[in-house]
Amino acid sequence: SRSSWKYRAIPSCNVLPFASGTMSGMFTRFVEPGRLALITYGPCEGKMCTIVDIVDQKRVVVDGPVSVTGVPRHMMPIKRLSLTDFKSTIVRGAREKALRLALEKDDVMNKWAETNRAKKIKARETRKNMTDFDRFKLMVAKRKRAGQVRLALKKIKK
Repeated sequence: SRSSWKYRAIPSCNVLPFASGTMSGMFTRFVEPGRLALITYGPCEGKMCTIVDIVDQKRVVVDGPVSVTGVPRHMMPIKRLSLTDFKSTIVRGAREKALRLALEKDDVMNKWAETNRAKKIKARETRKNMTDFDRFKLMVAKRKRAGQVRLALKKIKK
């Protein structure tokens, strides 16, 4: 009577954890050729790229293309990518010209620019690149706006 975990009986489970029995109902952003992704780490951090080919379970080939996003074609771990909802219709291993045309045809980059996530990233980049004088002008504008809001609220209360 050994009590080691090796010898314990494992209960069989015939019930599937999902109603449909497939995982595809759970996920919507798949790693697939044409999927637009944000690079979260490395020299191209913060830039957008498109998955062109899948190397193995952990790595993919991505391409900007350089003329659109500034990202050259290279291999990258999936952990360093943040997938988006947008996908262009390309074949696996598509060349740069075909990728650029597909991005223009599907209007993927403009759709991405309209999302809240893209706007936040752009605002963060703008704040990061502000000069000292820009920060001063922003402070003065915020003070002025706060004063106007205060006056408007005072009028409403009366």
